[in-house]
Amino acid sequence: MDQFLASLSDIALPAAFAGIVAVLATVAVERLGGTLGGVLSSIPTTIVPAAIGLSGGSLGGSMAAADVDDFRRAMAFVPIGILLNAGYLVLWRVIPARLGPRHRTHLLAATTIGALGAWIVAAAAIMTLHELAQPSLAHALAAGILAFLAGITLGVAANRTAHPAPKGTRRVGAGVLVLRGVAAAGVIGGAILLKRSGLPVASGIAAVFPVIFTTIMIATWLAQGAQVPTGSVGPMALGTLSVSAFALLAAWLFPIMPIAPATAIAWTLSIAFVSIPAYLFLRARRAAHRAASQGTNQGARTA
Repeated sequence: MDQFLASLSDIALPAAFAGIVAVLATVAVERLGGTLGGVLSSIPTTIVPAAIGLSGGSLGGSMAAADVDDFRRAMAFVPIGILLNAGYLVLWRVIPARLGPRHRTHLLAATTIGALGAWIVAAAAIMTLHELAQPSLAHALAAGILAFLAGITLGVAANRTAHPAPKGTRRVGAGVLVLRGVAAAGVIGGAILLKRSGLPVASGIAAVFPVIFTTIMIATWLAQGAQVPTGSVGPMALGTLSVSAFALLAAWLFPIMPIAPATAIAWTLSIAFVSIPAYLFLRARRAAHRAASQGTNQGARTA
């Protein structure tokens, strides 16, 4: 009984933390606008308790040597899942633009179903390819690094044009926030269960299932209208790369040092070298866009 309760707490605590973080991320986009809120909502948050849970260790100790290869394989597939998430976010901008005002009544439902359907199909294809190819751990880590680099390319491309990213004017309802937290907790708990069932690849991809992004988009769309969540697409696609960086760093650091300092170092480095540069890049892009717009307007008035 004691062992069962201990195992349950090892899953429940990371899942509960992930749920709390998920609620705070929605409020960040709502209160801070799509640019800063989008970056802040996509820093390494739920991946932290997920990585600790997947390691088989605890924050106050070290991971078991027997879990190292499976843990590293799971972390290697996180950047692949994050790349899928970046594409998923871009679909939230593409699908409404394609469908247009003729489908305004069902636009949110169509966008959600279309984007989630594409993510699930792509994730299933990746897992099938992995089962067929059976790549070595070194190849899996190389694939994770390549996915991280591809994500940078996609994130920069998604922010090539500055899209409106206003702050919300109405609050997201408490019920929606609670639902979002419960969904996020369920995803992280499920990922840890998959890892313990001997499915490290599935657990790595499941850990970044876009429930966080989905609930951000739906909650802010319903409360604020389409412009707030779609304006945060580019910033979130770029900012979420910090999660990939955290996962790759965790794959290296967790097996060689206690989990607490490894977590702190991986989190700090991912923020310093991904999240902060992403925000500075986005701010510079928006400043350049504003300057170009003011120059165009001034020229039109002069003419």
